[in-house]
Amino acid sequence: MKIKSQNLSYEEVLLLPHEKHQMPKRPSMFFRTLLKIASIPDLKATEFSLTEEGMEMLGKNEPALFLMNHSSFIDLKIASQILYPRPYNIVCTSDGFVGKSSLMRNLGCIPARKFIFDTSLVRDMVYAVKDLQNSILLYPEASYSFDGTATPLPDSLGKLLKLLKIPVIMIRTSGAFLRDPLYNMLQLRKVKVSAKMTYVLSPEEIKEKSVDELNIILRDLFSFDYFREQAQNNIRVTESFRADGLNRVLYKCPHCLSEGKMTGKGTKLICGKCGKTWEMTEIGALQAEDGVDIFNHIPDWYAWEREQVRKEIESGTYHLDIPVRIGMLIDSKSIYFVGDGRLIHNTDGFHLTGCSGRLDYKQSAAASYSLYSDYYWYEIGDMICIGDTNALYYCFPKECGDIAAKTRLAAEELYKISLSS
Repeated sequence: MKIKSQNLSYEEVLLLPHEKHQMPKRPSMFFRTLLKIASIPDLKATEFSLTEEGMEMLGKNEPALFLMNHSSFIDLKIASQILYPRPYNIVCTSDGFVGKSSLMRNLGCIPARKFIFDTSLVRDMVYAVKDLQNSILLYPEASYSFDGTATPLPDSLGKLLKLLKIPVIMIRTSGAFLRDPLYNMLQLRKVKVSAKMTYVLSPEEIKEKSVDELNIILRDLFSFDYFREQAQNNIRVTESFRADGLNRVLYKCPHCLSEGKMTGKGTKLICGKCGKTWEMTEIGALQAEDGVDIFNHIPDWYAWEREQVRKEIESGTYHLDIPVRIGMLIDSKSIYFVGDGRLIHNTDGFHLTGCSGRLDYKQSAAASYSLYSDYYWYEIGDMICIGDTNALYYCFPKECGDIAAKTRLAAEELYKISLSS
């Protein structure tokens, strides 16, 4: 999937009018059916199956908040099948509206700027539930998992449940990540996909529980490890490209500690500095060719990388300073590429400069609990996104190795530190 883009000067982008806010729409039966039909081929190819638990407690026309784990693009197709014909609004990333705003709104989509506090989004969800009598489909993780485990949830989620006062349903998928992990450059694997839809909380239970108690329940729901499930269930991914791009996740060699020298290609992960080589098995484990395994479970390796980033931050040595190509989003018409610049990330947060000194944007470490970073974003390249309600800045690193994962880890750890300081 690609995205509409054009080259403009920074000054030209600043002169463009910002779009007026639009209230959510109730998707018509035509568009609900259209989305369902368009999803059939992929679900058939994955032999999709569904199990339900407690769903008899949800009224046929009763609005609900459907929370779904975020693994790959097939998530939306799954929802379109299992929620049909129920009317619902989908909270989705604002860049998904670029070039197709009218279609997205008719499908019931509500634009959201990832990891940015926006009161208008909350108002839109309340309007959809109270005025339109729609359900809400929300991916609270906001971004796809890098390593097959859950990404952080916002502390505000419990407050949202209190505000909406509607039943909470969990849609938990299995196989979606293994079929299309983000690092693997959109190469689909032959894996069965299933989902379990569970009635989790009634309005009465939400009312009697505290926000903290609700957040604990939600974090427990979003606790998973897809690679461990793969091994436990002996799910075999036999494609010869299964390790392609794995260096995006496992960017630091645990043997020689070098960064940005890893290469994932075919079924192997190789450090270009020390030559250490791992084979990615059909059940998702890593085996060192020399027989000396440091990590054979990908999430364990990724967790170690997080620890290493935390140590850099605490010792004062963490510092990112890279050349980037800069795209801006201020409306749903296009991504506007405004030129080159530099992105700095340290204990103070982000600092983006560019466009011959005309662009100068700072974002504190306490601004967000996580970071919108992505691999092969809309087939353009790896990306780091920062910004606010006025504009989003999409930064594409230029010739500086794999830094999307490390920067997300650093942003999350810096936020945690900011809370305790």
